[in-house]
Amino acid sequence: MKKLFTSESVSEGHPDKVADQISDAILDAMLDKDPDSRVAVETLVTTGLAVVAGEVRTNSYVDVQEIVRETIREIGYTKSSYRFDADSCGVISAIHQQSDDIAMGVDKNDKKDIGAGDQGMMFGYACKETETYMPLSIQLAHDLVRELSAIRKAGKIMTWLAPDSKSQVTIENDENGNPLRIDAIVLSTQHDDGISQEEIRREVKANLIEKVIPGNLLDADTKMFINPTGKFVIGGPHGDSGLTGRKIIVDTYGGHGAHGGGAFSGKDSTKVDRSAAYAARHIAKNIVAAELAENCLVQLAYAIGVVDPVSISVNTYGTGKVSDVELADAVSRVFDCTPSGIITRFGLNRPIFRPTAAYGHFGRAEFPWEQLDYTDKISNAL
Repeated sequence: MKKLFTSESVSEGHPDKVADQISDAILDAMLDKDPDSRVAVETLVTTGLAVVAGEVRTNSYVDVQEIVRETIREIGYTKSSYRFDADSCGVISAIHQQSDDIAMGVDKNDKKDIGAGDQGMMFGYACKETETYMPLSIQLAHDLVRELSAIRKAGKIMTWLAPDSKSQVTIENDENGNPLRIDAIVLSTQHDDGISQEEIRREVKANLIEKVIPGNLLDADTKMFINPTGKFVIGGPHGDSGLTGRKIIVDTYGGHGAHGGGAFSGKDSTKVDRSAAYAARHIAKNIVAAELAENCLVQLAYAIGVVDPVSISVNTYGTGKVSDVELADAVSRVFDCTPSGIITRFGLNRPIFRPTAAYGHFGRAEFPWEQLDYTDKISNAL
């Protein structure tokens, strides 16, 4: 029997990702004017409407209406036929001030004493399946929808493309979990009315799949499902409402490793849901890059208002060059996993978060938590 594993991704025009991007755009705008802003913003999008809610503590002023509309415009919802467009949709803001009960656990006179903004456990994962140290299934799923969006925005071919799309890649692995081939690809894209499904399938295969997917992973038995329902004109927030934080598996490792319960978008980095997940990925990636393990899962856990993590654990799935306990001990000595230490290490009080809200928070070289700058440090600590 085949050993299969599937991951999915969604485009920036998917309704949940529209919501994530709006939330992170508001966060970035506040951080740009006040790096000490405390932000926890969530967004709902539906037919003709965007609702922004949450709590903030900031010395900045931002025009929420304009940020929401500009974000929607940049994504590509600019036609009235979408029933959700930047110029005509309603925008409701229900943002209020952050609770004093939360603030007293986080805000300190000495920024080094910042406590975690909430309790919880966060995970980071890395493996050797790809050059990005990401699992192959989620990497290819991201590549497909990212390139599809680039084709749409370039406007030279496949001019019938609309913003909403989804991908899914199924990898066949050997008995040791190493990728062998692609067993199935699912690609669904919103499109303008009047285009035949035969043309959509032909052009998606020729202009997207065959250019993005390495040929050695495809064979005569690879199954391709392109717009399998037969029509996808109604999409985006008109087709399905979107909420911030509903795509945490897309945001992380596509089902590989493990996942904490918290979402990322719309949260400043005192919320360890976000910052500690970035720190855990940085740790796991540097461990694998240092050739201390083939696969690595790092867990960090916190208590609200407490500076240091309550636990650090490492799981190398039996591939570690030393024991997982030894690795966890080295991690605790080498990496500063306090909220202030993570924020300082990655510069997380800057407006850098909007780009994270589509196509994954990991495996992208432009993000500071993807640096391989601790390989020697972790190796020397053992």
